[in-house]
Amino acid sequence: MTKIGIITGSTRPGRNSLQVAEWVKGIADKRGDAEYEIVDLKEFNLPMYAEPISAAYSQDYKTPEAIPWAKKIKELDGYVFITPEYNHGVTSALKNAIDYLYVEWNNKAAGIVSYGSSGGVRAAESLRIILAELQVASVRTHPAMSLFTDFVDMHEFKPAAVHEKSVGVMLDQVNAWTNALQPLRNK
Repeated sequence: MTKIGIITGSTRPGRNSLQVAEWVKGIADKRGDAEYEIVDLKEFNLPMYAEPISAAYSQDYKTPEAIPWAKKIKELDGYVFITPEYNHGVTSALKNAIDYLYVEWNNKAAGIVSYGSSGGVRAAESLRIILAELQVASVRTHPAMSLFTDFVDMHEFKPAAVHEKSVGVMLDQVNAWTNALQPLRNK
């Protein structure tokens, strides 16, 4: 069975990404089409990326802090990124975590669930560009939540019912692409 990681995109105190990730996992677990797990960036405690060699050029070079992160990302077949929008882009914690690795991301599929004052759509589009460089196929359907209508006081997650259907369609696409890319990962 394929393994899909639901990656939280924020590590700050009071973050909303864990609530959103748990909601997505609840929807995903009812499906029975893959094994889903929450991958919380905060648990990996990655320092600011400052390696002497780019991850793209050195597949085996990993700092001690990056080894558990690399192992987790490598064992997953696909991803769902939960990304808030900070200053019209992805969080520094998410970008930092992504930059630590290269080959571990290759030939996999990803869905994006975003939130922010404008649904987090600019962060999601930025993330698509980043993922393309890593040879990750991002799927079209993109649930986007508003801090004003899907959160109580911008903190307690109470998504509109319409979003559940959108998450289901996104997961259909992530699973289809994850399975289609399997032969490339087995090379």
